[in-house]
Amino acid sequence: MASTVLTPAKPEPSEGYGGGGHGPGSNGFGGGDSGLPEYRVPGHTYQLGMWFALVGIFMLFAGFTSAMVVRRGMSFDWVSIAMPRLLWVNTGILLASSLTLEYSRHALKSHAVVNFLRWLGATVVLGVGFLVGQVVVWRELAARGVYLATNPSSSFFYVLTAAHGLHLLGGVLALGYVVIHAVRMARGRERRTALDVTAIYWHFMDALWIYIFFVLTKWA
Repeated sequence: MASTVLTPAKPEPSEGYGGGGHGPGSNGFGGGDSGLPEYRVPGHTYQLGMWFALVGIFMLFAGFTSAMVVRRGMSFDWVSIAMPRLLWVNTGILLASSLTLEYSRHALKSHAVVNFLRWLGATVVLGVGFLVGQVVVWRELAARGVYLATNPSSSFFYVLTAAHGLHLLGGVLALGYVVIHAVRMARGRERRTALDVTAIYWHFMDALWIYIFFVLTKWA
């Protein structure tokens, strides 16, 4: 009687799956010696998720500013505070950081590795500089005797600037992650999705600060 030899069928390719393994720069499941297909999440999926998160952040700050306007209109103890001039410098620093971040992305597209690393590092330095500048602003206000509980105006100032600072700190940490993987991105061994998503977040934090700065100078 002749024997029948069965050979395993190869898996059919499907959308979102591809060959390859868990080599350097690969993302997903399977691959390698396991024979399983690899799954890579499309970059636009991460970007869409980031936009959903940013909508939530904007709603949070919109709620803060709405409460501020209402509290100011119905309060007899509202005392406006003089904005420290350093806030203008900090605003310029943050705007410059968005420019350097875009320069770094352009350099990466042009395969200019040195410029990519240089501009990316400058963005991190400027981001940290903004946060340090905000701490200096708070210390200046404290030296004037203006604290969180001094009056409603100072309370909203500290809440808005501190909340923005915490969110921007998250952006600095994300940039730190990009810096760690920058060389691999420049050499094409890792997708640049992390850089693109971080850039969306960073530019949003920049625009959000302009909004907060306007609100504080007009109503605080």
